[in-house]
Amino acid sequence: MLSAFTTSRQLSGLLNRHGNRDQNSCANRHNLRDFNVVRDENEAPVFARVDALLESLQTPLPPPEDRAALRLRAQLSREQVADTLQCRAQDIEAWETGTSEPRGIQRAGYARLLAGLRLLNADQQSTDAAVEELRTPRLPLQATPQPRPASPILQTHRGTSRGHGFPRGPLAVIDQTGQGLAAYFADQSSTEVPADHLVDLLQWALEAGIGRDKLSTNDRASDPLLVLTPAAAQFLGLPPDLHDRARLRLPDSHPQIVSLRAAGFKLTRRGFGPWARAHLPVTDGKRASVQLALTGWGALSDRDGWNLPPLAPAALAKLLGTYADRVLTPRGSTAVCGQELMTALRPPTRARWSETDRRWVSSSNPGALWKSIEPAPPEAHEAHPLAQGRHPQDAMDEEAWDWSRTPTDTENTEFAHVVGIDLNIAFVAAASSASVGLNSTPRHIHNPTFDKRIPGTWLCDLSHVTLDPRLPSPFTSTGQAPTGPAWYTTPTLDYAVRDLGATIKPLEAYIRDDHGPYLTPWYERLRDAYLATMADAGIHPDIRQDEFLQAMKTLPEADPALLGLLSAIKATGKGGIGKLREGPRETTAPYQRWAALDSPTWRPDIRAAIMARARVNTHRKMIKTAIRTGRYPLAVLSDCIVYPAHTPSALDVVPSGPDGRGIKGLFCLGVNPGFAKEEGTQPLSWFHQQHDQGLNPARYIKNS
Repeated sequence: MLSAFTTSRQLSGLLNRHGNRDQNSCANRHNLRDFNVVRDENEAPVFARVDALLESLQTPLPPPEDRAALRLRAQLSREQVADTLQCRAQDIEAWETGTSEPRGIQRAGYARLLAGLRLLNADQQSTDAAVEELRTPRLPLQATPQPRPASPILQTHRGTSRGHGFPRGPLAVIDQTGQGLAAYFADQSSTEVPADHLVDLLQWALEAGIGRDKLSTNDRASDPLLVLTPAAAQFLGLPPDLHDRARLRLPDSHPQIVSLRAAGFKLTRRGFGPWARAHLPVTDGKRASVQLALTGWGALSDRDGWNLPPLAPAALAKLLGTYADRVLTPRGSTAVCGQELMTALRPPTRARWSETDRRWVSSSNPGALWKSIEPAPPEAHEAHPLAQGRHPQDAMDEEAWDWSRTPTDTENTEFAHVVGIDLNIAFVAAASSASVGLNSTPRHIHNPTFDKRIPGTWLCDLSHVTLDPRLPSPFTSTGQAPTGPAWYTTPTLDYAVRDLGATIKPLEAYIRDDHGPYLTPWYERLRDAYLATMADAGIHPDIRQDEFLQAMKTLPEADPALLGLLSAIKATGKGGIGKLREGPRETTAPYQRWAALDSPTWRPDIRAAIMARARVNTHRKMIKTAIRTGRYPLAVLSDCIVYPAHTPSALDVVPSGPDGRGIKGLFCLGVNPGFAKEEGTQPLSWFHQQHDQGLNPARYIKNS
């Protein structure tokens, strides 16, 4: 393949130089040599006259889209070709898009160049095929150990993305500087970008050493990400905003889209929007794709869940580079990244050696989700076709709590304050080691025997299970006791039997025979990313509870970029879980299928199991806290719990052990996932005001 920085003099001699190859070359090489060799100086003017004659016969040219593709395969810029043909780069662009045609000697020279490039391309493909055959592995690939995340974010970036063939790191932020473009990388280096057009920028990205190594054995390396500032987008001829706000995409008739197509690039079905992906056809099994994020169009915005502070291009590249090293290269909203991380860590397919075919073939990856599955009727989203005509009591309600109660007379007398504690990435933590259904369709059975080892959705009556009224019921999202049979996940019934001693007799069930801990590596990667980022802020798992509270009080004063990174990591986990039950867009008619339903990771049953595990884990700690301290919660909203307190401090609510750390089995203050931090404190009178208005005080204790 030719260098992207071939000089115009080298280009002028390109065709002649290939005529000197040895006599054993293939037929393409012979043709190329015969076409190009100038045997003595007297032949040069003859060639000129021949070229003029060809022009007089209207020298044929390949279609415009082939012209750009031939140039790009040779890694030649428009400027290089224009310098050789003594014309402008804009002329080359016009010839490649078909808006104009070359004339005179330039037409003959252009046709001659394209014919030579076509021969060179055929020659290169045959050579690459031979080399690829020699490189074909005959043994299964081994897993590549993943280094620990770099720390801290404000130090020199040393992430894994700068190794194994990606010296520039996972991404570049592209900005306009002076009369051109500049690229800023995660390691704080920068360089000028030799591109005046979007096609040139994409080709540069494919050759610049940008990308990230695969996250798991069967994953593939991440595509280079280019983050375009508004100034860079304008420089490249892109509009400052999208007029198509409904579909969030550039019209297919836009000149830049036309140029991309002419150059051989294709777009995904989403088209060219805030998060666009352009790719060339796969050649010899090699992928050539670039991810684009246009910040002026809404990429990396609060709407996408990023909540990043205003940052200069270099600082933005550092933050996103750290996110890429600790989580994955951004590919859309934080929710999309959470979903993509699941797939990257457990890809749907893997390479398998076939003794029959004597070659590597693609096969389903055990432990992954590799096909879309219809939910059981109780699990279906309320807009799903299966939900049409369904009675509300026939829908499963495994959701987070929204519950509060009136304080007792004793609590009103004894306590003057309320304290809210918030559990760290509680729902991500609930995904750890959870056995969930994989690729088998739910099997419907009547009068089943409950088995805690089998993920499923069970119809069971738990109304006979009595609990202290000062606790929310672990069986409903309202915290009120169930009044009859309802659908529950396996974790909920397991808690009722094992922890609460309930006797149960399910009436029906939809069980999944194929199951496993699908989300465990996903949890572990987000856990490590979260802990590494908190460590950057000086907050570590081994500190005492009082030290943790003090450190958390100073956290808002930390570097805004670090806080933005922390927020993005948490939003990735929360959004990824939400994607498991993604609803339709507003334009979708009721009970009509929507695109997300065809994804292997659209799995409301998995989300329900996560929500149930988080709820029963919290309930278990509530009971143990009540036994040890006599305290009962006054309100719960999702992962925030409000307790009565003597003093306005979480230390008044959460007991400490002899070493100053939390007590196992109870709520503990600390940075670990599932541990708690102080959400806010208020007088007990404030709690009464909120509760008397029908509001859940847990929702407002942080912001009041």
